[in-house]
Amino acid sequence: MIELLEKTMLTAMGAVSLSQKKAEELLQELKQRFNVTEEEGKALVNKLQETAKENQKKLEELALQEVKNAAERYGLVSKEEFEKLAKKVHALEKKLKEAGE
Repeated sequence: MIELLEKTMLTAMGAVSLSQKKAEELLQELKQRFNVTEEEGKALVNKLQETAKENQKKLEELALQEVKNAAERYGLVSKEEFEKLAKKVHALEKKLKEAGE
């Protein structure tokens, strides 16, 4: 599970690191090394950025699912479930108190 979270974070950082400046540097290198036109280079950079975003989203979803599965395996409840139970307990305590008076 830790490995999956680590991969998710590294992918997120990788996507962020392909900032505008890096994209421009990559575009210049593509133009010089591979004789790529400005339009072709921009299209490639955009495609790389979109792919990185898609992969980041997929990894985040996998990480979230793994955390949920781990919580389930250990018998942990979600915050929403805990709050729901706390409200029920509070309501029952109130009824018991009213019945005792």
